[in-house]
Amino acid sequence: MPYGYLRYTLLLLFAGCLMMSSCVHYPSKTSVTDSLHKEWNKTIPGNFSGQSEAVFDSLGIGSFLKKYPGFKIYTGEINSFYKKRNYAYAWFEKGSLIEQAGNLENRVLNLQNEGVYQKPPYQKELDSLVNNLNTRAKQPDIQVELMLTAQYFAFSKLVWQGMDSTASSSARWYLPRKKVNYAQYLDSLIKMPSKQAAAAEPVYRQYELLRSYLRKYYLLNERDKWSNITLTGKVFKPGDTAAVIATVKKRLYLLEDFKGDTLDRAYNADLDTAILQFQSRNGLLANGLLNKETVAEMNVPLKKRIQQILVNMERCRWLPISLNSDYLAVNIPEFKLHVFHADSLLWSCNVVVGQTMHQTTVFYGDVKYVVFSPYWNVPPSIVQKEVVPEMKRHRDYLSTHRMQITGYADGLPTIRQLPGPENSLGLVKFLFPNSYNIYLHDTPSKSLFGESARAFSHGCIRVQNPTKLANFLLKDQKNWDAQKIDVAMHAGKEQYVTLQNKVPVFIAYFTAFTDGNNKLNFRKDIYNLDDHLASMLIAEKTSY
Repeated sequence: MPYGYLRYTLLLLFAGCLMMSSCVHYPSKTSVTDSLHKEWNKTIPGNFSGQSEAVFDSLGIGSFLKKYPGFKIYTGEINSFYKKRNYAYAWFEKGSLIEQAGNLENRVLNLQNEGVYQKPPYQKELDSLVNNLNTRAKQPDIQVELMLTAQYFAFSKLVWQGMDSTASSSARWYLPRKKVNYAQYLDSLIKMPSKQAAAAEPVYRQYELLRSYLRKYYLLNERDKWSNITLTGKVFKPGDTAAVIATVKKRLYLLEDFKGDTLDRAYNADLDTAILQFQSRNGLLANGLLNKETVAEMNVPLKKRIQQILVNMERCRWLPISLNSDYLAVNIPEFKLHVFHADSLLWSCNVVVGQTMHQTTVFYGDVKYVVFSPYWNVPPSIVQKEVVPEMKRHRDYLSTHRMQITGYADGLPTIRQLPGPENSLGLVKFLFPNSYNIYLHDTPSKSLFGESARAFSHGCIRVQNPTKLANFLLKDQKNWDAQKIDVAMHAGKEQYVTLQNKVPVFIAYFTAFTDGNNKLNFRKDIYNLDDHLASMLIAEKTSY
């Protein structure tokens, strides 16, 4: 079924292993851009076939740029766009501005609705030129024409492209950046009806969904003081009555979770449903209880929520637009793995990701191998800090944990754990070669999947439903049915299976997103990445 949400958690989207069941995590500042899927480099095709009779002298572009030097960085794009059109006017039809011209002007003059702090140059001049256009003359105006085109390229860079790759790398985002030919997209945009154009914008669909909520939160912040709700220590449940319950109802009504009488003080069925939805949207344990954890999320300042939305809109600007294949997406703050085919979500499951001190990296890879009954090669850091001290305390530590020494290096034993149900990697692992030494795998520690916050590992990603994932990845592989997969998982003998078709996997980081029901979700910024990106967004000299 269509699921605009992770196109997000795609497309992305993005990490576990705890203590003895961990993987090594080697942080890197190098963006992983090799072996990117070919789909990511495709431009949006242009199908422009508009008017060609009204043309202008190409020398007019140079004169315009001399008058408005702030647009000189777009010289190449502007010249290329008009050269392909034989210098025919693009924003005029029969001497009058087309509808898309007004739409563009409105968006350029209201960039705060796009979640953008920066402003393109010459906004006042744009407004003046359009408003002073002599509509009676029924003649195209070259200054208005070129101002609109130049503003389009400035707008596309700010709103659809976002900060450059230096900024995204600084924000520890090592996913591939989308590549779009905005001049070709402009061809299509001009002849699209406005509704179609909005739906086809060259930006990850989650961006538009977040933008709609940004406007709502701006209005909410203007109209409501958002005072803290205070509990007296009691946990309220259905059937209770108290003055604070009416306050909670009003808060949840404003947040679009509650529908009902906001003056009623009784904890009724409508409130129970609203609290369950609110808890689910905020990554809390959905138990329907009005407790301190739930109220704390209700008290988060609106300005903080607006910042979360802005930060995640910027991340959406960096993502590829779509992918027409199978792919996996892990959203780290959500603790979820999502399995997709194109824009259809097939299924999801819980994952365990890296601890704060062993963070899972935000990056991209291709799943190439499924390894059944794997050995676990214990990382040297864990051997030194955990295994060796335990060996000194307990002589039978290795045999008890089904481990063996295979050699020595740098004064430390090289240790691996034998395949089996107690192996720290479980019964299967999924490898996508990368410089971070991160992969997906099973785990014997199933209880952790029941926790609402699941950052317990040393960096790798534990998967709640590894058997289902193995069946999905091998569904088109000859001779690999469910029975054979089950046998291989319990064989106790390591077996590598190379996928005939590699499957992209995106490890992403979204603390604000919309779900399959178009409900706005928030998650805790477990790696403290939001504030750094927010500071770059609002910096006066941010480079776009």
